[in-house]
Amino acid sequence: MTQHPNATSPSSDRSGIEGLLRSRDAAVLAHPGGTLLEHLVRVERRLADWGAPREVQLAGLCHAAYGTDGFDVSLLGPAERPLLTARIGERAEALVYLYGSCDRAATYPRLREDRRPLFKDRFTGTDHDPTLDDLRAFLEITAANELDVFEHNDELALRYAAGLRSVLEPVRHLLSPGAWESVRRGTEGHGATA
Repeated sequence: MTQHPNATSPSSDRSGIEGLLRSRDAAVLAHPGGTLLEHLVRVERRLADWGAPREVQLAGLCHAAYGTDGFDVSLLGPAERPLLTARIGERAEALVYLYGSCDRAATYPRLREDRRPLFKDRFTGTDHDPTLDDLRAFLEITAANELDVFEHNDELALRYAAGLRSVLEPVRHLLSPGAWESVRRGTEGHGATA
């Protein structure tokens, strides 16, 4: 596959990526399990363990750069997308934006086995139809992120683990086997849904 001549490729400088995250306080922001940066690295590692493509791993490493519907702290504003693109590439940055912009209350109920869901962008208020590859990546990042949070915060696990499973179960065929098995194991015994 040839890359479009105007496409931006990642710098492949891991220290540069982490340096950007550190410069935006990811290494000092509290997050379940330590700091936000520690969480981001664990999410990237989990995605690698599941065999995710490198672009998805990089998106996992940076998934909270624009904040998320569940974590209201932003490291970068949407106007700074070119800065992140220069570090991780267009595909990975687009996945970071997809993840961060997802209006969960509107989008999660649309995750069904029988059709690809419309995503609601919480920044613009618009709906869009992600590609199947983007949807798969979004689901993998969602699973990796939430499972890491649950492993480091029992209260959140008790409140939201069953809800995560109910959101992902209808689309589990889109998850890698490792991701679905981790979701299944990581949400067992949690009865309350969110």
